[in-house]
Amino acid sequence: MNIHEYQAKEILATYGVTIQRGKVASSEAEAIDAAKTLNAETGTSWFVIKAQIHAGGRGKGKINETGSNGVVIAKGLEEVGPKARNILAGTLVTHQTGPEGKKVNKVLIAEDVYYPGASEPKEYYLSILLDRTTGQNVIMASTEGGMDIEIVAENNPEKIIKEYINPNVGLRSFQAQKVAFALGLSGVALKGMVKFIHSLYAAFEGTDSAMFEINPVLKTSDDRILAVDAKVTIDDNALFRQKDIESLRDLSEEDPLEVEAAENGLNYVKLDGNVGCMVNGAGLAMATMDMIKLAGGEPANFLDVGGGANAQTVEAGFRIILKDPNVKAILINIFGGIVRCDRVANGVVEAYKKIGSISVPIIVRLQGTNAEEGVKIIESSGLKVTSAILLKDAAERVKDVLA
Repeated sequence: MNIHEYQAKEILATYGVTIQRGKVASSEAEAIDAAKTLNAETGTSWFVIKAQIHAGGRGKGKINETGSNGVVIAKGLEEVGPKARNILAGTLVTHQTGPEGKKVNKVLIAEDVYYPGASEPKEYYLSILLDRTTGQNVIMASTEGGMDIEIVAENNPEKIIKEYINPNVGLRSFQAQKVAFALGLSGVALKGMVKFIHSLYAAFEGTDSAMFEINPVLKTSDDRILAVDAKVTIDDNALFRQKDIESLRDLSEEDPLEVEAAENGLNYVKLDGNVGCMVNGAGLAMATMDMIKLAGGEPANFLDVGGGANAQTVEAGFRIILKDPNVKAILINIFGGIVRCDRVANGVVEAYKKIGSISVPIIVRLQGTNAEEGVKIIESSGLKVTSAILLKDAAERVKDVLA
């Protein structure tokens, strides 16, 4: 589960991570009030206005309706209202949103932290995530903060610092110091970065996160270390013990079909293809998508109905798949282990009758427990549903309907 920058910063602050202070607003009036409050609390006279969407590249992105960037500077209170208005309720397009962009419902009004002083401000990159290859958490850092880390990794891999953390031991002091030294810090800034890393790691573990990315981490002109941005992804499987964080979920930022699927107990991910898939089991779903590509099609979705598929889940799956206008055919691939094939077949027939007019061809491949009975149910239903037993048969039928 992804959360917004302002939410991530609030969480980080509770773990002692120093952040760029700010206040969230959902209207021009709220933005002005937030700036006034921030001015009174921090003394800042310039403000950073940041669109709050679940995507990176906001500073380079553009609001379709006004041409404004997703991150702008207001050089005084009088500029806050107009600049916030240019972002709010607009559609922000970045390299991560795709051309359709995302609607901006909130902005973060943040303090200016790039003030002049004894030294030049310096930006760093810092993230913590699970490395599944080693089974350990890894701290990734770089002196090239503010840039896309993928570009840095491709062009200057030597500038990526990695420090692996054994989860049975946790982060040791020497490891935080090692990262800070590798970033070229010294004195007050070095101590500040070490503390920052320890606090960040505590937040990562305490929130059951899958990833923390702070880009940039800023060394201010007076050597303070703070998080200017924050991207946090929470492990969905741990939300049952993170109820406060679960309440931060913003459904408007998620694909509505994926939200509907989750409400029906289905695992669904929308893709860009033309063949809708309904499968029981994640591994079988992946194999089915490979099969569709081999047949000359492109999968329109990943949809795992699980081991307890019944008429209700099959109907819900049908409705979700059919809401995608790109779908030209539907392939149902069921291996009857826990679930019986005849039960799925009955579910398909009932769902077909309930939904009514289904204009795309449907291929049902059943194998396993009561597969023969399932095929008979499909073939005797009188509906425009084609049955198959072998993967090869299903692939040929997909190829035929797409021809």
